[in-house]
Amino acid sequence: MVNLKFTTKEITLVSLFVALITIGSKITIPSPIVPFTMQWMFVALSGLLLGSRLGSISVAVYVILGLIGLPVFTKGGGIGYILSPTFGYLVGFTAAAYIIGKAAEKMKGDMSFIKVLGVMSLSLLLVYAIGVTYMYLIVNVYLGRSIPLAKAVWTGALIFMPTDMLSAALSSLLGVRIARQIKTIIQN
Repeated sequence: MVNLKFTTKEITLVSLFVALITIGSKITIPSPIVPFTMQWMFVALSGLLLGSRLGSISVAVYVILGLIGLPVFTKGGGIGYILSPTFGYLVGFTAAAYIIGKAAEKMKGDMSFIKVLGVMSLSLLLVYAIGVTYMYLIVNVYLGRSIPLAKAVWTGALIFMPTDMLSAALSSLLGVRIARQIKTIIQN
């Protein structure tokens, strides 16, 4: 059964990461279809630092706020965003936060940069798979434009891989250090 009760601390942490993901969505580098943002870094950190439950809830709350009309997404907000070519990445972010959180929970005190970077890299591939598939379907079916799958993979994943991997590396480094600090604070 899903625990729907939240402590004040959990609500505060989820709210903090919703705000960070929102800020990350506004730091953009334009691109033809999918802009590069700092969202991935904060999504990854939400899973790593908050765990699977609170990390994925943080991303889900962010998505829900955007869908009800708050301009938290890179290009605004509203229910119509579901038909945006980039909406699949938001779905992928939610899944990635959960997976990163589950891995962090299993690592417990044995969290290392390499292990975390590996999990974040695999989660990033999941985000790309969901995002590119969604973008391909929306562009070809809903928007009625023809985009070859190879171009969708290029514009929706490959051109972002270097910067997203840099974000994953920074998130891994920050996350491992922050997690260690949190552990030290809790033990003292």
